[in-house]
Amino acid sequence: MEAISAEEMILDDLITTFQRLFGLNVIETTSIKRGWLNLKWKVTTEAGEFLLKQYNKERYKLFNPEELLFAFTQQIRLHDQGLACPRLLSRNERILLESDNGELFMVMEYCQGILIPPGKTNARQIYDLGRATGKMHRLLNDGTLGIKNSPQFIPPSRQERLAHWSLVREKTREAGKPQLLADIETQMKATEEMDMDILDFLQAGWAHRDLWVDNLLFNDNGLRAILDFDRLKYDYPQLDVARAVISCALDDHLDVSQASAFMEGYSEERNVAEGYLTYSLQLLWYMESTWWIHANMNQHSIPPARFAKEMIWLAENQKNLPALLGGVCKPKRTIP
Repeated sequence: MEAISAEEMILDDLITTFQRLFGLNVIETTSIKRGWLNLKWKVTTEAGEFLLKQYNKERYKLFNPEELLFAFTQQIRLHDQGLACPRLLSRNERILLESDNGELFMVMEYCQGILIPPGKTNARQIYDLGRATGKMHRLLNDGTLGIKNSPQFIPPSRQERLAHWSLVREKTREAGKPQLLADIETQMKATEEMDMDILDFLQAGWAHRDLWVDNLLFNDNGLRAILDFDRLKYDYPQLDVARAVISCALDDHLDVSQASAFMEGYSEERNVAEGYLTYSLQLLWYMESTWWIHANMNQHSIPPARFAKEMIWLAENQKNLPALLGGVCKPKRTIP
């Protein structure tokens, strides 16, 4: 008799609880191998298809439960106002449910669509993503949620960041990985040359904060859904813009026509000043570079390796971004 895997035991537990809470009979299940630690399944019932998302106990410790529930309520609000994102189901006013065996999970409608590899969206897809991102930012920052005293990311000083890179360089040398030093030196040089005045152009607000290709579903002609709002917080909406553009438009080089298509869609929903995308990409690099560039980056799995590639490209091209993107996002009209 074959041993039942831990994943199968969790699925059986979730299905039992799901059927009891929602009165639906599960006909078929399909495992979805995406994301880090959390388990997901598409379940087919007589009432349609749903997605069960189990929250891994170790990963859940990284979240503030109140902030996570707040993110869920905003996803519901965004869906109700027409944003392309999954509808979350609740039971007895609870969105995050607990199974009979103590597993935390949530239920949402299953969204059809395809995943696009990084750098491979077409103009219609990225334009539609830009428009949806602009709509999401407009709704999140319409005054309903108010503002906070400070955003999630507080940019460090140049001196603090240079001290960080010096430490990373030393650790890399001690680890005997000279092949990584050139990329770390690139980060140091970009930090030394960065125009710190760009930080004055930042505008804090509510944002998704995880807007990359693994959290996006497309069809051939546009966006089907924005997924995974777990990290939604008060930060910089520009980080969403930059993350979406670098994820969707950077292949061997940044496709400026793709970046322009995104910003064209985005500017239909929100006012943007000239240079908006340039500042956004520089901010993204300043925040994320320390996450992905370090002495152990040669051990990256596929997603972190992609993020490291983006950070290296941004550091190498930081001085060129204004010229490269000079024609992108020139103000065209006023949007109320």
